[in-house]
Formats: sequence, C-alpha cells, structure tokens
Amino acid sequence: MFLHLGENVVIPLKEVIAIFDITSTSSIDTKNFLKIAEEEGFVRRITNDEPKSFILTERDKKSIIYLSPISSLTLAKRSFFIDEFLKGDLNE
Repeated sequence: MFLHLGENVVIPLKEVIAIFDITSTSSIDTKNFLKIAEEEGFVRRITNDEPKSFILTERDKKSIIYLSPISSLTLAKRSFFIDEFLKGDLNE
C-alpha cells in the first residue's frame, strides 16, 4: 500500500519509519538532526509551502526525510486506515 504525502508524492507504506509533527522541531536535537540531514542531502521538500510534518523513511538502506504540507495527524490516520483496511477491520 502507499501513503500520499502531498502534491504528487506517494511512497510505499512499508518504507515509513516514523511520522513527526513539525512543531517537534522546537527541540534543539530535532533541529540539529534536520539541519544535518538537509546538509547531507537526505531531505526532500514536497512543496514550497510551510511544512506541517516530516516523515522519516528508508529505501534501499538509505534514509529519506520528506517535509510534508499535510499534518502528522492526518498522515497517521491515513496510514492507520490503510492498515485497518488490510486487516479487514473496516467491515465490522
């Protein structure tokens, strides 16, 4: 299954490690992590709009961090919906 991150970006759900609210970047450690990741070329900005979340993924043993205009809550709900759909729990 896939997860739509915004604009025309869709990624396989199996690549998602974590979904974070961008407001968590108020932490010095998180800011440093994102800064270093961007400097090293791991960050993919989906749109020029202000990001609301960032998604940590792994593809071919390489980390990719997506900055998304969609809230972390919405993305989490989408991934949960997909998970529940696959389990067949939505029919109950």
